Amino acid sequence: MFDTMTFTKIAASLCGALLVLLLGKWAAEELYHVDGHGEQAYVIDTGADEGAEEVVEVAFADVYAAADAGAGARVFRQCSACHKLEAGANGAGPYLHNIVGRAVETADGFGYSGALNAVVDVWTPEHLNGFLESPRGYAPGTSMGYNGLRDIEDRANLIAYLATITD
Repeated sequence: MFDTMTFTKIAASLCGALLVLLLGKWAAEELYHVDGHGEQAYVIDTGADEGAEEVVEVAFADVYAAADAGAGARVFRQCSACHKLEAGANGAGPYLHNIVGRAVETADGFGYSGALNAVVDVWTPEHLNGFLESPRGYAPGTSMGYNGLRDIEDRANLIAYLATITD
């Protein structure tokens, strides 16, 4: 019933059909390909631009003046996975005891990446705010893997809490 010649004819016809299909696809793409749509001929005004909210930039000093250290203690729970508050007790990150006003990269026994010295000398509340907002954006090359705190009130509350952890 099926000999070698019949099988060869069937296989050749399938391969030929596939070849015609692929060549037809290529020809259609070349024929109907558009390199851009150009400018829009008519724009419908929806009024979406009129009601856009303005983002008001608040100065960190104003937010920090009204910061709540108690709320900062709750925010610190995120930090406590890597940082300790006891002096000399390093975790995955350096200890944060007396961090506000302390020189950068001075936690005893912790191996720093060296990226912070290029950006900052002393941890002032303003420098801590910038670093906590986006550690890798503030000090490129830092080994801190945290993405940062986006809310300015949370950062101010956390810094106010850390300012209370002193001798």
